[in-house]
Amino acid sequence: MSRTQYFTASSLDGFVADAHESLDWLADPDDPADTTYADFIRNVGAIAMGSATYEWVRRELATTGAPWPYAQPTWVFTSRPREPIAGAELYFVQGDVRPVHAAMTAMAGEMNLWIVGGGELAGQFHDAGLLDDVFIQYALVTLGAGKPLLPRRIVGSFRLASVRSIGTTMVAVHLTVAR
Repeated sequence: MSRTQYFTASSLDGFVADAHESLDWLADPDDPADTTYADFIRNVGAIAMGSATYEWVRRELATTGAPWPYAQPTWVFTSRPREPIAGAELYFVQGDVRPVHAAMTAMAGEMNLWIVGGGELAGQFHDAGLLDDVFIQYALVTLGAGKPLLPRRIVGSFRLASVRSIGTTMVAVHLTVAR
């Protein structure tokens, strides 16, 4: 059975992007043998992302000339029209996450759903009772301001599944969502 998972990186003080919406502070883990992301993405069958994350990816691709990084179909939650990216299977949606979750689940089959990017979208999936796991890779930096990991009050929902170090610069935390 598929699981809906929020997988992200965060600063120690709880930000997924700095005040300028940059990820420059996020360095690759110093453990070349780390397979955390590779193991995670191998089990993902569909992706949901917010418009700010989508626009960040578009800017990065325009700067680097790299292709769209995901083979999975991706639903982008947005309130206005967006330019598609060549080679990406994109669905631009808005509103309630529940019908989108149903469409994602149907397309992903037994594979997992990934909520990528900002915490607001992950929070909406949580509020709808659809979030199963949260994977946070904490970088050992503080930012002081930026986009919050989960910009809402959530009390009593999370259970610690595991904690492990990734080299000497990151800590991986896996939380399950109690229902």
